[in-house]
Amino acid sequence: MRNTAAIAAALSLSIGFAAGGYFAGDGLVRARAVDRSVTVKGLAEREVPANIAIWPLKFVAADQSLAAVHDKLGRDAALVTDFLSRHGFGPDEVTTGAPAVADKQAARFGDAQVGLRFTASQTVTVYTNKVDAVRTAMQSAVELGRQGVVMSSEDYEARPEFLFTGLNDLKPTMIEEATVNARQVAEKFAADSDSRIGKIRNASQGQFSIDARDSSTPHIKRVRVVSTIEYYLVD
Repeated sequence: MRNTAAIAAALSLSIGFAAGGYFAGDGLVRARAVDRSVTVKGLAEREVPANIAIWPLKFVAADQSLAAVHDKLGRDAALVTDFLSRHGFGPDEVTTGAPAVADKQAARFGDAQVGLRFTASQTVTVYTNKVDAVRTAMQSAVELGRQGVVMSSEDYEARPEFLFTGLNDLKPTMIEEATVNARQVAEKFAADSDSRIGKIRNASQGQFSIDARDSSTPHIKRVRVVSTIEYYLVD
């Protein structure tokens, strides 16, 4: 009798372990099925015109006399500001920087016998939302050369900049477009794997970038964002 009871208990325990193992295994399979996902990237791009222009006009002078150098800079600064005024830029859009003067003789290793003793430069900067007016004036800047103003156009600091500051107005629609693009990619992947797209598991907006469309058209900007989205896959 005792043997029969022991056998029955052992069988019951074995069945319990087997059932527990089945349900645990089934739960693991279902958990893995729930964890199936696909990560895709969605792209959105826009080409927009710059709405801010920064144009530094740097001019230089050289002479044996310090007074003559300053006189030349003062004359050139007046010619530059007059040029800008004639192209429609007001005093609130134009800033004149302080002169920078170098004395070769005062330099530690300078040689006062070579060239002119004093060299100087000064910059007049335009900061404006009149981007087209700046581009037109840049094409006419040769007038200053004819008037004797020596421009330092090769200086990196004298290069014009064109900016786009309207990103916040574009963000909502571009994020939506990137999300739609990502979902289309995910749906194609799901169809190829005999699945369907479920809910979003994780999403990252990504960084917006603003760059010139190309080196020849710095006044036209390309705004770009790449969103990364992870979707659940369901059968």
